[in-house]
Amino acid sequence: MTIHPAIASDNVALVTGSGAGIGLAIAKRLADAGMKLVLIDNRADALDAAVDTLAGRAVMAVTADVSDRAALEDVRTQVTERFGGVDVLVNNAGIEPPNDIFGSLETWRKVLDVNLWGVINGCQVFIPGMLSRARPGLVINTGSKQGITAPPGNPA
Repeated sequence: MTIHPAIASDNVALVTGSGAGIGLAIAKRLADAGMKLVLIDNRADALDAAVDTLAGRAVMAVTADVSDRAALEDVRTQVTERFGGVDVLVNNAGIEPPNDIFGSLETWRKVLDVNLWGVINGCQVFIPGMLSRARPGLVINTGSKQGITAPPGNPA
């Protein structure tokens, strides 16, 4: 991943699902580019481990569920107070609980709430502030090949 110099120096990057995996890898690269980080994950233990991994870097970590719009609005307030806003938004949080086509409605709703509404919530909550900052910015919405290939045993 190459970071454009106009958005690399001392800007603020917010990464959802950054407690582990791809989200943490993205956060590391953005930190290496000199960005301040806002890490969001719904797993406090994973988030704590991510903060330890990124020790010595400007990190704000918030345990939040991206499917909860009010929680993201609270994060926006905290980020604005601490850093002035967001320059790079990475909507990366996603879940893949085991299910099938006849699986529980609760599981289907949770998948859509996180994997679809989490991205919509992230964009609607953070992009207006990014635009008002009138600075170079970037929005990255990650997705899984699971959503394209719909493997057996996991149609959600």
